[in-house]
Amino acid sequence: MVELYDDERLDYLLNEDIRIIQSPSVFSFSLDAVLLAKFVYMPIQKGQIVDLCTGNGVIPLLLSMRTKGKIIGIEIQERLCDMAKRSVQYNGLEKQIEIIHGDIKDAPKQLGYSKYDVVTCNPPYFPTISKEEMNKNIHFAIARHEIYCTLEDVIRVSSQLLKQGGKAAFVHRPGRLLDIITLMRQYRLEPKRLRFVYPKIGKEANTILIEGIKDGNPDLKVLPPLIVYHDNNEYTDEVKQLLYGIIPS
Repeated sequence: MVELYDDERLDYLLNEDIRIIQSPSVFSFSLDAVLLAKFVYMPIQKGQIVDLCTGNGVIPLLLSMRTKGKIIGIEIQERLCDMAKRSVQYNGLEKQIEIIHGDIKDAPKQLGYSKYDVVTCNPPYFPTISKEEMNKNIHFAIARHEIYCTLEDVIRVSSQLLKQGGKAAFVHRPGRLLDIITLMRQYRLEPKRLRFVYPKIGKEANTILIEGIKDGNPDLKVLPPLIVYHDNNEYTDEVKQLLYGIIPS
């Protein structure tokens, strides 16, 4: 067993036999992180994977169910990093997952250039905010806003970490799509797969999933749309299958 502090709790991670430490006073994982972990290409038997802005470690935990490769998660917030480390320990995954407390901008120098097979990131989505807003809850502010890293930082670092032919996958907002594609190409990550996520049929997309290959050839595939909810606010069959492994009858 691991020790829980203050308002922390142990939650089950979807249908997996995995528990994750969470707290209402810091930023908990969202559907976006789960969709990214299910979307990204993953080598099954071996490989080296890095998850940037790992938060409480949800993406490394989910990826450990898809690969036997080594996974490193990097998180700048000390409390979230500690929660992620204890979740890894609780699930007995210390030999597969390593959580590092640090700034992603230092990752290539710390971990090595051009040696990783896959990099994932669920980055902060929004520009920096005022100190007044930031002081309301610093954990939420850092997770949501580009305080410690920008979109360009995320994409540059991903490229620096990846070996040639390695894959980078991101989840973000549709309004940043042109920025994302421009920066990916600037840093030698050729976009190869793109999927728009819609809250309901008839609504605008509110999330994108995108994957690129380092030094890949131009050939972007736009995948079928993913609809999250029916009109009655229940998950669609595809989302149920992604989240819980429920196969529609």
